[in-house]
Amino acid sequence: MEGFTHLIPFAAGHEIIRQGKRDLTVIRMTPDLIYDQLIGAGCVKKIVFSWGGNPGVGSLHRLRDAVENGWPQPIEIEEHAHAGMAAAYSAGASNLPFGMLRGYVGTDLVKYNQRIKFIDCPFTGVKLAAIPAHKPDVTVIHAQKADRKGNVLMWGVVGVQKEAVLAAKRAIVTVEEIVDDLHAPPNSVVLPSWVLSAVCEVKGGAFPSYAQGYYQRDNAFYKAWDVVARDRATFQTWIDRHVLGTKDFAEYKRSLEGATSHA
Repeated sequence: MEGFTHLIPFAAGHEIIRQGKRDLTVIRMTPDLIYDQLIGAGCVKKIVFSWGGNPGVGSLHRLRDAVENGWPQPIEIEEHAHAGMAAAYSAGASNLPFGMLRGYVGTDLVKYNQRIKFIDCPFTGVKLAAIPAHKPDVTVIHAQKADRKGNVLMWGVVGVQKEAVLAAKRAIVTVEEIVDDLHAPPNSVVLPSWVLSAVCEVKGGAFPSYAQGYYQRDNAFYKAWDVVARDRATFQTWIDRHVLGTKDFAEYKRSLEGATSHA
């Protein structure tokens, strides 16, 4: 479930929680609140990532509780650098077995992640890091628009969404709106319909993150989440009320909009 700073697929994540999915291996360059919620809800058995935290606020308390105390269940972690995650997605998108980069040398990550290997370049002899390609069973992203033929448009900070889609066996995209013509601006990303499995119109599907051109990031929510997620009971009450207690994401979004405290 990719999305870098904006276009984070919160709606899809909440639907996974509502459907009671379990034992998931989740991959994300920057697991933030949506993965904290999935972990706390008991959906995750392993996380592959490169940075985990509440941006600008602090720790992900549900992730930390799962790692340190095994609540609500033990969780396995596989940690990489940002560049390593990008290389792994690019390798998967290119149908290659592994990604290569100049990185990891001199870091402690290689002590804790046995999937980081080193190879010598056959042309220069330079030592390079190699990591297995990311090839997800399903990639889920959020984007701004889709047309009626199923082509998807996104712009702004796009991160590794394109690579994550192309690396996956299947891809699901939620979008702010479905239009007759994408009118794609320069430097935007268009994903053709033939690389996608499903497109769903979900207005506000990235909230409380932002969707450039549609709505801003709800910074108050991110601050409030630090309080909500610290305590197991408070977290469970929040999940019961705002995720399990709502029939869809539109209802969830209405329950939060305009609130000054989400605890």
